Amino acid sequence: MGPYILKDPLWLVALLLIPLAIWLRGRRSVPVLVVPFASAWHRKTLTNASRLPEFLAATGLVLLVLALARPQQVHDKREVRSQGYDLMLAIDISGSMLAEDYEKNGEPMNRLQAIKPVIQAFIDERTSDRIGLVVFSGRAYTLAPLTFDHEWLSRQTERLAVGMIEDGTAIGDGLGVALSRLEQTAHEEGGRRRGAFVILLTDGANNRGTLAPTQAADIAKFRGIPVYTIGAGKDGYVRIPVMENGRKLGYQRMFSDLDEGVLHDIADTTGGHFYRADDMRTIESAFKAINRSQKIEFQAKTYLITSELFPWFAFPGAACLLLAAFLNRPSSRQSATPVTLAQTATS
Repeated sequence: MGPYILKDPLWLVALLLIPLAIWLRGRRSVPVLVVPFASAWHRKTLTNASRLPEFLAATGLVLLVLALARPQQVHDKREVRSQGYDLMLAIDISGSMLAEDYEKNGEPMNRLQAIKPVIQAFIDERTSDRIGLVVFSGRAYTLAPLTFDHEWLSRQTERLAVGMIEDGTAIGDGLGVALSRLEQTAHEEGGRRRGAFVILLTDGANNRGTLAPTQAADIAKFRGIPVYTIGAGKDGYVRIPVMENGRKLGYQRMFSDLDEGVLHDIADTTGGHFYRADDMRTIESAFKAINRSQKIEFQAKTYLITSELFPWFAFPGAACLLLAAFLNRPSSRQSATPVTLAQTATS
């Protein structure tokens, strides 16, 4: 059994009026109103014989007030998600993401290892949003469509690995696929997408794919979708492990070819922002800044599944009042003589 609540507890203030009414009635010299047969209420044989009618009347009023306060039993508590943002993460998983130019607790780590926990923390912050995941290297594909199931999305994020797709850096295709996942017409206004944005993270320059980054940016601009771009990795030469059959044989040096100009242009064209993330601190700061700039539009609402209990108070309350009135009913002998206010006062 669930807890009990009062839907309209302000009605309980009315309970204070009941003892006040009893006190005022007790101070009247003649405890009757100008009504037919009022003398029956004044006769000592009736008023002193029993206080049961008064008790029943007071009890009935208390029960009716409690009924008006709407007591309820809570059976369940459910959160109904209202529309928040739809956002797509477009993540580069090209071979250069294995470059070990990040560091945590004094231990080197590659770029992909560094961004995974940051992406996970970002997903956890956006509880009311639908989030999807696109990955790209030589080509792009959707790893996770837009979803409210963030636990499942987290498992897909864990799957991120270099080598899932042929190597290369198709930034334009990655952004294009992400935009295609935001084509729900029900969320458009005047042909422009509302409540959506894209986060594009890469560490290289566009060298593959069929869609140029500037073309994808123009599409995003036309549809009113801001794109936040993040340039990962340090400038200059970086070391990349040489792998064979899953074993690390050593390292080779490679020049980081991040095209900051293109990422700046994409962000500026679409109304987003460019972030340079060359270490763990700056990549975390980039995602936190995006989280602050794109606040949730609609908060989720919590609904209680309840049972109304007011009949359990209303019907007994009404019965008590009716029984009190019945017990105060004048006898047939007394009812033969109507009583006026003057007769009541002098009797």
